[in-house]
Amino acid sequence: MITVTDVSLRFGDRKLFEDVNIKFTPGNCYGLIGANGAGKSTFIKILSGELDSQTGNVSMPPGHRMAVLKQNHFEFEEKVVIEVVMMGHKRLFEVKKEKDAIYMKPDFSDEDGMRAAELEGEFAEMNGYEAESDAAILLKGLGIDENLHQKTMADLSGNEKVKVLLAQALFGNPDVLLLDEPTNHLDIEAIQWLEEFLINFNNTVIVVSHDRHFLNKVCTHIADLDFGKIQVYVGNYDFWYESSQLALRMAQEQNKKKEEKIKELQAFVARFSANASKSKQATSRKKLLDKIELDDIKPSSRKYPYVNFKPNREIGNDLLQVEGLTKTIDGVKILNNVSFVMNKDDKIALVGTKDVAKTTLLKILAGEMEPDSGTYRWGITTSQAYFPKDNAKYFEGVDLDLVDWLRQYSPEDQTETFLRGFLGRMLFSGEEAKKKASVLSGGEKVRCMLSKMMLSGANVLMLDDPTNHLDLESITALNNGLINFKGALIFTSHDHQFNQSIANRVIEIQDTGVFDKEMTYDEYVEWKTKK
Repeated sequence: MITVTDVSLRFGDRKLFEDVNIKFTPGNCYGLIGANGAGKSTFIKILSGELDSQTGNVSMPPGHRMAVLKQNHFEFEEKVVIEVVMMGHKRLFEVKKEKDAIYMKPDFSDEDGMRAAELEGEFAEMNGYEAESDAAILLKGLGIDENLHQKTMADLSGNEKVKVLLAQALFGNPDVLLLDEPTNHLDIEAIQWLEEFLINFNNTVIVVSHDRHFLNKVCTHIADLDFGKIQVYVGNYDFWYESSQLALRMAQEQNKKKEEKIKELQAFVARFSANASKSKQATSRKKLLDKIELDDIKPSSRKYPYVNFKPNREIGNDLLQVEGLTKTIDGVKILNNVSFVMNKDDKIALVGTKDVAKTTLLKILAGEMEPDSGTYRWGITTSQAYFPKDNAKYFEGVDLDLVDWLRQYSPEDQTETFLRGFLGRMLFSGEEAKKKASVLSGGEKVRCMLSKMMLSGANVLMLDDPTNHLDLESITALNNGLINFKGALIFTSHDHQFNQSIANRVIEIQDTGVFDKEMTYDEYVEWKTKK
């Protein structure tokens, strides 16, 4: 358990949170959510002791241990991988090192023997003799091959280092586990393994993530950072989102009788309870959901951008033909004989372990890169809009405010009234619309690029990781906008729910071509894990 009492933090005139009082209890997994910049990562740092709050305190029962997912991937470069994992239990690792050092002494004294016996007892109490095998099990579960366990961290790739640091946080059954974006850079198999680990974890978990599918799978509660407070709600992310929307509708329907509202809430809770899986996590969540009353759900202050792509014309049947595309970059073959035909109703998720291959294919189809060989041909009824992973060239050194920036991409209406209205719907209201394009944050740039695409009226959209840098509200709005899009779509994303809710076809880029099948993303994941 971890108890937060009267915690407040300000940066200058800006209040992040004030008088926060929460008990995070064992057996529960709390998803910490809030708009970008609300202070989620800062709150995690206060919980871990890395940052001091201005008022209040954070406490744990004596003898309880906290583990935190480290963000510095280069902290342990000279250390052996298996030892880096065991370092997650600081005291156990200290005892092991001292014990081993005593046994290595050439002049082993009686005092050394007594000290070694003390250490052996403490080591046994902490299950130290199983430590190395436990660490190896964690590494294997996350996809780190056994032949890497005795290598140094410097020998590992960036993604492998992320997995080792995650194994370090999970090691030794900590009483409180703090995870800030744990699914970043993980592959499908590793995310599935982590989900199962957390579902079966009996202690306290607090997690920050932009992955809605992950939050839905593992969370028993949502801790919502809003209005400078943190309010804890029962249920996973989808339940929080839909209940906050339900509360908003109820607040707008003041004349509705309370009995009608109660019936609506009961039907809503019943629907979510019925969808619960048989996992322990979902079962405990269902029991808590059944106790929810009308006053427990509250509207959120969150604002969602309005994302709506309207094609200017309908697509014909002749959409896109790709034949034998091949591309080598810096001596490495990135694409090899990629062929497929895109149809008018297709919403294609591009998948594969190599992000550069997916990005390269989209760049070629967008006309931003030439293939070494092979051809592609767009149908004459198509118009394309492209969302690049790297949008720097659209903003760096651009001395325009947002109204004038967007005016460049508005072919029909260039009036200030129209452009300000458009920007307002994308959450750039009032003076925000006069910000310089060159000083925008990552999430603001993405919202501008999406605005540019909406104004294009294209009937084919190509998007390369559009959810990067977005908060959960913008991801949800974009997700819904693409579900409702009446044109064709080819996209990449690491967001499971985004892929599953949009795609009706999956193309995996492989070393010798493609795997291509009409299927949902969940069906693809199931096929992949059974291979």
